[in-house]
Amino acid sequence: MDIERRYEILTRNTAEIVVPSELMDLLQRKEHPKAYIGFEPSGLVHIGWLIWIDKIRDFLEAGIETYVLEATWHACINDKLGGSMEAIRKAAKLVRKVMEAYGVDVSKINFVDAEDLVSDKKYWEILIKAAKQTTLARVKRSLTIMGRKADEAETDFSKLVYPMMQVTDIFYLDLDIALGGTDQRKAHMLARDVAEKVGRKKVVAIHTPLLVGLQGPSRMDTLGKEIDEVYADVKMSKSKPETAVFVHDDPKAIKWKIRKAYCPPRQLEYNPIIEINKLLLFSKPGFTLYIDRPAKYGGPIEITTFNELAKLYIEGKIHPLDLKNATAEALIKLLKPIREKLLADKESRELIEYLEKTKITR
Repeated sequence: MDIERRYEILTRNTAEIVVPSELMDLLQRKEHPKAYIGFEPSGLVHIGWLIWIDKIRDFLEAGIETYVLEATWHACINDKLGGSMEAIRKAAKLVRKVMEAYGVDVSKINFVDAEDLVSDKKYWEILIKAAKQTTLARVKRSLTIMGRKADEAETDFSKLVYPMMQVTDIFYLDLDIALGGTDQRKAHMLARDVAEKVGRKKVVAIHTPLLVGLQGPSRMDTLGKEIDEVYADVKMSKSKPETAVFVHDDPKAIKWKIRKAYCPPRQLEYNPIIEINKLLLFSKPGFTLYIDRPAKYGGPIEITTFNELAKLYIEGKIHPLDLKNATAEALIKLLKPIREKLLADKESRELIEYLEKTKITR
């Protein structure tokens, strides 16, 4: 596969590349660069996570040596699942099961448990050296990567360790590329800023878009904030199950959740139904959205590109309810094989049942 094609695969369906020229140079220098994503095992898996899982699939297609860090200790620091390591480990295992059910060749992925990293004294040596090259104020500003505000570290000092652990993960694994949602940008920029000072590589950062929760934003969510800050506040979250569609949800639940979702007419921005189409459905090659409109509103229509959908919706030619119904049906079709494979596997079923009974904490 030529470099231009690999670059196209790595950059498609992304929100930002830091920096595009560095990524191209990396592909010219290395046949198999090392990339990773770290995820907090924090409960059931919702459809927003399929965005980064799709990108992992792209990494494998482009010949990237790919690592997936199961950030167990990070999740504990961030109070996920009440800080229970048993629950966190089960959540990590479920993510791997979901990736497999989604058709990702997990045999080609290097899975890493954060517990293995923190058991090595070299890890803490790197962390301390990196920490000496930044400031308390900078680390506090980076707490948004874990969905926290700077003042939360005032009552729990461990929160300040988290951003430096994420930087250390990148250096310890000797990575060329760091993948994450746009909410992880500050950690990646911190790693880039201190890299040369501690004799480490400056990683290329690839950021995927976040999927806004089904409830949409309130006026207070958007007031005076940058778009990335809004998404960080209102992204789909397993700690707020009413905002999320889970990959194992049955058709009835999906229809009910989508029917209740925020979907203002003629509006694309912060519209979760529009975003599900853009980021998940139309990202699949050959996807067609079938909208069964009443005859008096133009009759059924088939839409083959997201740009076509966006144009028709802005013009008011598609009613929100018709779009919701069509989106629910398409989402049911997308998730059907995942759900069936998960429920057919005894271990997966037990993990889902366990996590459904476990309190999901923010």
